[in-house]
Amino acid sequence: MTRAWRSVVALSGGVGGARLMHGLSRELDADAVTMIVNTGDDFEHWGLAISPDLDTVMYTLADLAPEERGWGLADETFHAFDRMAAYGEDAWFQLGDRDLATHLARTRGLRNGESLTAVTARLCRALAVRCRVLPMSDAPCRTMIETADQGVLPFQTWFVRHRAGPAVRAVRFDGAASPAPGVLEAIAGAELVVIGPSNPYVSVDPMLSLPGFREALAARPVVGVSPIVHGEAVKGPLAAMIPSLAARAPTAGAIAAHYGGLLRGFVVEAGDEGTVEGVPTLGTRTRMTTRADSARLAGEVLAFAEAFC
Repeated sequence: MTRAWRSVVALSGGVGGARLMHGLSRELDADAVTMIVNTGDDFEHWGLAISPDLDTVMYTLADLAPEERGWGLADETFHAFDRMAAYGEDAWFQLGDRDLATHLARTRGLRNGESLTAVTARLCRALAVRCRVLPMSDAPCRTMIETADQGVLPFQTWFVRHRAGPAVRAVRFDGAASPAPGVLEAIAGAELVVIGPSNPYVSVDPMLSLPGFREALAARPVVGVSPIVHGEAVKGPLAAMIPSLAARAPTAGAIAAHYGGLLRGFVVEAGDEGTVEGVPTLGTRTRMTTRADSARLAGEVLAFAEAFC
């Protein structure tokens, strides 16, 4: 008989993490799951407060994200973006017309003294997102990329403006941020923590860098899902980052080794089990191209985790 989970925390950044969160939100009662989302990617553009990972999670949970692309809003238009480009404004980061409303609402809320946690909760209610979504921190914790030939770049500048081209020497996090209210409490009360198939260096490590976060995880059962499939990243530049940052081949095993003793179990693409050492491993189909894929994988992750909780 499948376990009735009462408290699951999921950590996410990027499209893969958001898709797994969508699956978990369909497999669990709304009050049984808390999503903690990376904000190391957050930045200001056109005077607006942009939270790319929070937006991807919110839109995905609200069934508003396009299945194929995974980020932004489905059936989006870009008239305002095109006009800004025509005016000669910086147009390297594409913002859709309806997406702009999210950034305007967030920016107004923050300027009026609301915390990022409060603004996120308000936006989620408006989008009919029923489960709890928490930013990792209310204070800035900026992901900075040290490159071989372009110096130190803010993450979005490196990732979007330079298309993740400059080779990465190191990743660091700027700011004196602490976990947002409710984050450590949610982890402490969790029967299970799931680390989504997100880039560990730029989506999960920002969370682990916060005071008390890693220690809180170490006290709970944690199961991770690999973002590497047969040596390739499902999305993004991770496969190129692993050799530079870990001096090893891009495998599921490299991801498991990065998390080390935090993991009680690890879920990988079928056929990748042999790359993982020292942690119980489930091989299955981890690619999520449809919402049905997300729900299936979430169910398999929860069933696998029953042995560790």
